[in-house]
Amino acid sequence: MRLGEQLIYKLACRYGEHALAYRQLAARTAGLPTGTAAPRLLVRVDEFPHAQAWDEPERFGTSRFERFHEIMAGTGVPYLIAVLPRVSRAPLSPAGTDSRPLQDDEVTVLRRLAGERVSLALHGRDHRTRFASPRHHSELCGLDRAQTERLIDEALAELAAHGIRPDVFVPPFNRFDARQLEWLADRFAVVCGGPESIGLMGFQRTPQRRGDVVYLPSYAPYYGRAAELLKALPRAIERARGQWVPIVLHWGWEAEAGWTDLARLAELIAPYAAPWDDFLATVERNRSTPSPVKASRVE
Repeated sequence: MRLGEQLIYKLACRYGEHALAYRQLAARTAGLPTGTAAPRLLVRVDEFPHAQAWDEPERFGTSRFERFHEIMAGTGVPYLIAVLPRVSRAPLSPAGTDSRPLQDDEVTVLRRLAGERVSLALHGRDHRTRFASPRHHSELCGLDRAQTERLIDEALAELAAHGIRPDVFVPPFNRFDARQLEWLADRFAVVCGGPESIGLMGFQRTPQRRGDVVYLPSYAPYYGRAAELLKALPRAIERARGQWVPIVLHWGWEAEAGWTDLARLAELIAPYAAPWDDFLATVERNRSTPSPVKASRVE
């Protein structure tokens, strides 16, 4: 069924609207009072340092990311950045072994971002796939519990050395095994997902409480390039009243597109973009409250 949902998603590419459903079920599930309030856009950005920062520093280095942040900060858009504790050489090669720790300029940027309405999430350890096929790229899939916990704990320790202690996990390539959600929930309040998660987790409403963790996938048309989001978000802003709406951008894609669409998108979403601290506070307040909607068991 999950594979069927993945195929339907690829054909329809509008699952994001179905995930919200405009019936405010997801908002109630996450504990947000519904009503006539404007939607709260949760902007997630993948990733810094960029997974290809070692291989192509001119295209994906720190200076290019600084331009992205300048646009977002200039319009007052808060966002969450998925952070890599280590950067791999040739991260799409499962046979590779080279990785480096964060460089001084990258640490400086991350420390500054934390004071500029930017929240930090863990984005795996080094973004190296365990599988060569693009259809199966993942840093986590196939690991048992001990291996998963060791990878995550090593990554958290590297970030902790720089004073970074994230409450949100963004899986590299948006892929992790369904059984791993329980193990991730021991370390994070929120676990994100994306289009690639459907084949592993199934299509899920968003945000969704699963015990003490909130699963927060984002789907098209709210996951993609700024040009695509510009077409879809006016409808969500009009209809998704009182809901959290997770949207995902990739700053590397926007750099390649020349930033123009991103600048327009930032102006559009600035009045509705919510700080992730607000969402995390809502999650924390509702942790002790039984979920009004029973989520499916994750096997």
